[in-house]
Amino acid sequence: MNNELFEALTILEKEKNISKDTLLEAIKQSLFQACKNHYGKNEVSNVVVNIDPDTCEFEIYAEKTVVEQVEDELTQISLTNAKLKDASYELGDIVRVDIKSKEFGRIATQNAKNVILQKIREEERKSLYNQYYEKEKDVVTGIVQRYVGKNVSINLGKVDAMLNENEMIRGESFYPTQRIKVYVMEVKDTPKGPRILVSRTHPELVKRLFENEVTEVRDGTVEIKSIAREAGSRSKMAVYSNNPDVDPVGACVGMNGARVNSVVSELGGEKIDIINWDENPALLIENALSPAKVIYVMADDDEKTAKVVVPDYQLSLAIGKEGQNARLAARLTGFKIDIKSETQARESGDLLEYESDYYEDDEYYEEEGYGDYGEYESENGEGYDEEGGYAPEEYADDFAVDGGNAQDEYEDAVENTGLENQE
Repeated sequence: MNNELFEALTILEKEKNISKDTLLEAIKQSLFQACKNHYGKNEVSNVVVNIDPDTCEFEIYAEKTVVEQVEDELTQISLTNAKLKDASYELGDIVRVDIKSKEFGRIATQNAKNVILQKIREEERKSLYNQYYEKEKDVVTGIVQRYVGKNVSINLGKVDAMLNENEMIRGESFYPTQRIKVYVMEVKDTPKGPRILVSRTHPELVKRLFENEVTEVRDGTVEIKSIAREAGSRSKMAVYSNNPDVDPVGACVGMNGARVNSVVSELGGEKIDIINWDENPALLIENALSPAKVIYVMADDDEKTAKVVVPDYQLSLAIGKEGQNARLAARLTGFKIDIKSETQARESGDLLEYESDYYEDDEYYEEEGYGDYGEYESENGEGYDEEGGYAPEEYADDFAVDGGNAQDEYEDAVENTGLENQE
């Protein structure tokens, strides 16, 4: 057994993750190349190299034809020399002649060495590419190495990845040896090894972090249907449960917010709104505009547009700072959303159709103390004007009088007028 070669191949197989068979094939090719250089031939088709994979013992021989007069030493052998090997050889027979690799010159040996090294590098690059290609579109943990200009070099184990400035969360900074989670966007195979591009701003980063943190998401009980993100500021995530006994929002939030807080901490304090997914576009849009309350949604599924009416005092909340809440809701749902306050909707007539649908039995509401939508008269003559607003119980939180608490005002009205059982 060739112990030294066997041990060397075993070490390379473990360290470089290159199979021993591949390395043996590289050695075989290098011996062919050495023969070409030694004999000065472009082709050595009659040369045979055999390597035992179990013992790493190898042999090299040339199959030569017996001739009267030798014209090519590599492919031919004289009858006299053939009979010295075996007296039974005749003209035209094939003779196996051993080739001693130790007789190869320095140049031939160096070229053979280069062939082996080149093959090892190619296989190592291919192995690394395959290893990290499997992690594409997934989250990995890396160690910050250094800043390269405004970009950051991150070590992922056997290779380094580059976190470009435009893929970093605004205001986020790193220090050497810091461990961070990144989303692998793309893995490219290059002559210098795999080139890996990672991101901290990609919406899928949030999804993968929740998959790692929430068992129900990982096993498919809870699905993350859609994510909209403005990295470093706020994300909205719509979730759906395939099990009616599992609350998807509660599963993602966790006990005392433990699960969502873990993700928020990894993202540097980025706020995350988790809402229930609904196949009904109107209900989905209403959920997506959370925490703002919504009076009315009219969604056009074909045109992917929606009109939303919110209470006057909720308009700024629905739109959000610099339009962020509305913008994220539009990305989350895929609808172009037009948000109006109640007053604006009344002036434009957008609420007329809604009111006629909602109050189908006008006599009932008049008997119970309701007039037109937004006006209510109690027994003592005091009431809510249209600007203050009054709605059925489900909209009580949306209206207030003189800056008071809406729920308190509603409960007082119920107590004073005896409408405790009113639906």
